[in-house]
Amino acid sequence: MKIDTWTMKGKIEQLLNAPGRRFLFDREKDQLTIEENGRKIKLSLPSIIARYEEEGEEAIRKICYYVVEGFKAESAAVELTRSSKRILPIVRAASFPLASKTGQKFISKEHTAETRIYYAYDLGASYRLLTEEMAAQAKLDLAELDHLAQQNLLVKENPFKVDRVAGNDFYFVRTNDGYDASRILNRPFLDSLAKEFQGETVVAVPHQDVLVVADIRNDTGYDILAHMNLQFFAEGLVPITSLPFVYQHGKLEPIFILAKNQPKE
Repeated sequence: MKIDTWTMKGKIEQLLNAPGRRFLFDREKDQLTIEENGRKIKLSLPSIIARYEEEGEEAIRKICYYVVEGFKAESAAVELTRSSKRILPIVRAASFPLASKTGQKFISKEHTAETRIYYAYDLGASYRLLTEEMAAQAKLDLAELDHLAQQNLLVKENPFKVDRVAGNDFYFVRTNDGYDASRILNRPFLDSLAKEFQGETVVAVPHQDVLVVADIRNDTGYDILAHMNLQFFAEGLVPITSLPFVYQHGKLEPIFILAKNQPKE
């Protein structure tokens, strides 16, 4: 189903139109910003169009739902000491902001050259990123928060779908619970897959709502993963990185897949 930017803009504005809400459109970036009570959410229209071509009207409804829930999350109460099981890790691009638009510093720590770990308070349909101020009020330091978040992540199930292409196996985790990419931090899960693999274990988190773990056994597998990762990265509402990682002994190393396909001498 083909649709242009202006038509998509109109559809989103119609569904999200409400008192006190306004829309700003950046023609150069094809980006639509929705404002409500001083809060802003930015949408990349090309990414939404790509999802629309796959899912149809359901893609637009999902995105509008996330926007509404996102505004709710911004004003939701956070009770870290009483609801510690709601604390979970969130993986973001290394370039993701370190502070909110109001200047509140997010709690985060280094992960890889391409990614950084943040922490969230789960609200069911959405979540809220934790700030240093929230942690100070709850008298929790980074080590305590990280421990709680990791323990809560390990409890989550890791359902996956497997596709075999050209002799390579691709495992996809897509639960749409907001923490699919976070599962790259679940070392026992990755280890359980890797020990059964026959080739190289390669992991990818192109956007928030997918984790790809691949058993790459030949050069064609690297090519397939490269194209797949770029497509997912372009389509994701919260893109993370287009570079996959080689996974060995609990460590992740970014890999430039083109290097795997150099002509053999």
